[in-house]
Amino acid sequence: MSDDYPTNLPSHQDIEKDISDYLSKKYGDRVKIVGIHAQPELEIDSNVTTDQPGDKKSPYLDFTIKPEELCAYLDDYVVRQDEAKAVLSTKICTHFNRIRNAIENPLQAKRTVGQIKNNVLLIGPTGVGKTFLIKLIAKKLGVPFIKGDATKFSETGYVGGDVDDLVRDLVREAGDDIESAQYGIIYIDEIDKIASAHNLIGADVSRSGVQRALLKPMEETEVDLKVPHDPISQIEAIEHYRATGKRQRKMINTKDILFIMSGAFTDLEDIIKKRVQKQSIGFEGDIASKKESGRYLKHVKAEDLISYGFESEFIGRLPVIACLEELTVKDLYEILLNPNSSVVVGKKLDFAAYGIRIQFSDEALMEIARKASHEQTGARGLVSIMEKILLPFEKKLPSTDIRFLSVTRELVRDPCNELERLLSDMDYLARYEDQYHRLYQEEHDRIMEMLLQKRGDFLEKQGVTPTPERLSFMAKQCQDDILDIHDVCEIFMDYVKQIKKCEKKLSEKCGIHVTFSDEATDRILAKQPLNQESIKLLCENLGTTFEYGLGLLEKKKGIDHVVIPGAGIDDPEQYISDLVRDFFRT
Repeated sequence: MSDDYPTNLPSHQDIEKDISDYLSKKYGDRVKIVGIHAQPELEIDSNVTTDQPGDKKSPYLDFTIKPEELCAYLDDYVVRQDEAKAVLSTKICTHFNRIRNAIENPLQAKRTVGQIKNNVLLIGPTGVGKTFLIKLIAKKLGVPFIKGDATKFSETGYVGGDVDDLVRDLVREAGDDIESAQYGIIYIDEIDKIASAHNLIGADVSRSGVQRALLKPMEETEVDLKVPHDPISQIEAIEHYRATGKRQRKMINTKDILFIMSGAFTDLEDIIKKRVQKQSIGFEGDIASKKESGRYLKHVKAEDLISYGFESEFIGRLPVIACLEELTVKDLYEILLNPNSSVVVGKKLDFAAYGIRIQFSDEALMEIARKASHEQTGARGLVSIMEKILLPFEKKLPSTDIRFLSVTRELVRDPCNELERLLSDMDYLARYEDQYHRLYQEEHDRIMEMLLQKRGDFLEKQGVTPTPERLSFMAKQCQDDILDIHDVCEIFMDYVKQIKKCEKKLSEKCGIHVTFSDEATDRILAKQPLNQESIKLLCENLGTTFEYGLGLLEKKKGIDHVVIPGAGIDDPEQYISDLVRDFFRT
């Protein structure tokens, strides 16, 4: 061998270093070489729980809600669909309570092997509230929630990668908190689109492949959160390797993730009808006599879904089936009339963005419901009709001085003509503003009644009597701030808790036990602006005003408790002066 050639060849590391130095000189630090010759030590993420259920109590699952409580919550938002709400409330509550029970009782956790999750299949036409129901449930339970569309899987889905992406999306939705995400809900819409085609000759690989890809996540599997086609996760993995010299593997187990599927299943009713026609005449007659669309869906069985194009293994992992009914004109009207209606609230928020207040008459809402029923898209029709009617007003009114709008039946029927009259006739505009205030009061009374019926017991249990004054205060806040009645009740309870804290501080400052009467509490809540800080400031001022007088009473008369009435809030100096004078006269 010639002396011109080195006897020792460079190592992989030496070559990489030389290339890296060359690239750095030419391109700066923007280009670097990452070696693949070495297999770094595998490091399992410590956040991943590998213990058996029951080994420790999870801090993320404080779940005690009962089925009837959840069903009552859904009743406040969703019109009709009583059977579906009952099924969902019961089985979803059972799912999470079983998890909690397994965590708290290690011996019972050993019996969870082989048990089937309460995965749910929702069947119903478009616009009946399938997605809305699941979003409400996830919000009430406080668990991570992600929605996917089954149609996107049909393109590349039989490979299975996109299905696991749903689990990864759930983790991202939980703020990358794996332990929280493992108790989340994955909702897949339009699941009927991945049923195998009925008249297809040969295997429908794409659609049936998606079904098979969903089998393991629906039951239990480990999903790797870092995947080759995700550049962000790859960059994170490289940075972690540089810092530690180890590969990091983040995994999540889907055992406790609840899967909910939904679809319209347009041809399923015909399949069910053919099946029941083979059964007794009495049974068929009972169904057919109803002559209502969707009546057959209530009798759906696994065999019908298999005939529709689903594999038996896939249907076996959806043990809970709930059918939703088509909405009538009356149902659509009830949706709009509900103070929690997202359709009406959405338009109020649109106009409020320009400082314009809007109210709807009952007659206008009924007219909108009638028009929406012709769209045959359920509650979605309400949104499209509402947009068509109010778009001219939403475009024009922000450029005017008009700040109040009442939506009447006449406006719904001929919006362009009504807009022209509003802009040209001052007397007509004045009547519209007067009508706005009348409609505001009607809505105010309706919200007060709903608060008493739906949340009265809740307030009582919290030690707060739902007096007309307090209900009126909450109703006004619902309207003025465009808030949900549940949220307003929570805000109200926070205010009451703040007042209780102020009672305690006032007692400590004055050296005597001080409480506010219900009347005084209502006077505090009536103050504007109302927030936690204003309540705190008010009570500090009361303490300064009351301190000397209450101190005299405690020392001279030996009084240990004073209940401050409403007058003490209205004019604290006069109140404490009269109180001290009256006590020293006796």
